[in-house]
Amino acid sequence: ELGWISKVYVNRPAVVRHAEQIKKWKTVKGNWQAAWLLKAVTCIDLTTLSGDDTPSNVQRLCFKAKQPIREDLLKALDMHDKGITVGAVCVYPARVSDAVNTLKAAGCNIPVASVAAGFPSGQTPLETKLAEIRLAVEYGAREIDIVISRSLVLAGQWEGLYEEIRLCRAACGEAHMKTILATGELGSLANVYKASMIAMMAGSDFIKTSTGKEVENATFPVGIVMMRAIKEYYWQTGYKVVGFKPAGGIRTAKEAITWLMLVKEELGVEWLTPELFRLGASSLLGDIEQQIFYHVTGSYAPQHELAMA
Repeated sequence: ELGWISKVYVNRPAVVRHAEQIKKWKTVKGNWQAAWLLKAVTCIDLTTLSGDDTPSNVQRLCFKAKQPIREDLLKALDMHDKGITVGAVCVYPARVSDAVNTLKAAGCNIPVASVAAGFPSGQTPLETKLAEIRLAVEYGAREIDIVISRSLVLAGQWEGLYEEIRLCRAACGEAHMKTILATGELGSLANVYKASMIAMMAGSDFIKTSTGKEVENATFPVGIVMMRAIKEYYWQTGYKVVGFKPAGGIRTAKEAITWLMLVKEELGVEWLTPELFRLGASSLLGDIEQQIFYHVTGSYAPQHELAMA
């Protein structure tokens, strides 16, 4: 429905001003902080997307995904029996089988997510993108993170973008599809809003800010615009199951809590679940566990005392 996006205007100064206010929000303390941090853990897509990924480091990642916080720390918080795990494990298609087999052997049902569709640049033919998606699903991925062709956005080819995402959605089958907009390469906040709308119209289960490989990744102005697109889509259609995933550059516990607070403000408490909110991160979990260690013991742990994420 091109009428929804034909006259989009984003008040950039207002968005940037609001984003600056968000940075000044006071974070929660004490038990409230611990609770928010554990909520953040359940929404993390624990990720490794390196050229030197091996079966062994994917296995290590999966074990960390199952036990993201040390059990003695969870016992101190009386949360050891609540089944706290990360939201998903995210890897390249070639490593999906390693992750699926490891998690199955560990007896847990954490979904495996796979990047696909020419990640991270999107500069591959559509036929190749669709084949990669189907392979990742065949290998056992239950979530697929596709990446759009930025050129379609920059050229205003909205019908072409819709058709590409629609075909990717069909190739995903039963798997959930997260559409990565690579917002740092879309040129304007208005394009971010329009691409978000098109992605949702084409059947995306999530819209995601970045691949983590761009110069500019998840930022608060982009997050505000994407969440308001989700809100508008809900108002227009009554369809309330499109999730949001900021990714790239989120490394500290404080940043994670701020993102959670922003989602609560913009979309409501209903979105603060792994089904509708994810944090794409590779190093974030380490800082969260360190902050929980401090909350429990009153001191920070030596690096060797916390298992690598």
